[in-house]
Amino acid sequence: MLSQRKKPSLLQKLTRGLAVGSVITGNTVAHGVPILTLGLTKLFKQSPKVDETNVNLANNWISVNNWVIDRVLADTRWDIQIDPELELKQDGRYIMSCNHQSWVDTTVNQYVGRSRMPLTRFFTKWELIFIPVAGQAFKILGFPMMKRHTKSQIAKNPELKHQDIVEARKSCEQLLSQPFTLLNFIEGTRFTPEKHKQQKSPYQHLLRPKAGGLALALSILGHQVDALVDMTIVYPDGIPGYGEFWLGEVPRVVVHLRKIEIPAWIFEGNYEEDREFRAKFCQWLSQRWQEKDALIADIKAQYQS
Repeated sequence: MLSQRKKPSLLQKLTRGLAVGSVITGNTVAHGVPILTLGLTKLFKQSPKVDETNVNLANNWISVNNWVIDRVLADTRWDIQIDPELELKQDGRYIMSCNHQSWVDTTVNQYVGRSRMPLTRFFTKWELIFIPVAGQAFKILGFPMMKRHTKSQIAKNPELKHQDIVEARKSCEQLLSQPFTLLNFIEGTRFTPEKHKQQKSPYQHLLRPKAGGLALALSILGHQVDALVDMTIVYPDGIPGYGEFWLGEVPRVVVHLRKIEIPAWIFEGNYEEDREFRAKFCQWLSQRWQEKDALIADIKAQYQS
């Protein structure tokens, strides 16, 4: 049953927004600037100790944000469901897939993962590097950053087609020296009814999955990961905006985590060069996406009954 709550007054929203905004901004500066400073030292000398310190700073950064969620946004109810077959640990190595609906999804992932898994990096757009402090920190912390090229750009310079793959491969390989969680929003963009209609998506609650990023991650890291984790995020009261979340206007967040078995044949193929393997991989991923779509439908029905 969806909860009915009294809406806060404008003054209450402004007060909460100012308080939360101040803490989040201060937290970003307090942790982001040291990460940038230490990151610059790597221009002269690579140091595992610097990498470890930066990861600890990033985890503290997330912990402060999570404290705000628990204390200031205490009205938001969290329903976190973890499949019994999935064993998570802070020193593990995980590849994670997730549906994508809002900028809030990254915050939800960090909230759920902070006490259960290693620091989560995710495939992100290169343009995010221009976000002050946070964008540069993403790069230093080893987030795979992808440049999107149009078909006309690739036609003029075919090398662009492989440039992202080379950069992503390099980022993935660098993760192997430490525990990690590598997140892939497989839809490649946030879900909206307009995009769903435009794609003619065969799924009720999801866009069509883009298999390339996951296939690349599995080909590089698959033999050395503890699990392929599938995270499903559902907002029973409607998909929120980022501001709505930090204003405490999201009544409920549901998160489901399950383990997906990786078939042995996935480690033996070449997604980029083998058309038959690519078709087989896409079919396998489509089946997982059908399961995810059914799970979302079940969760929505549960909270609307």
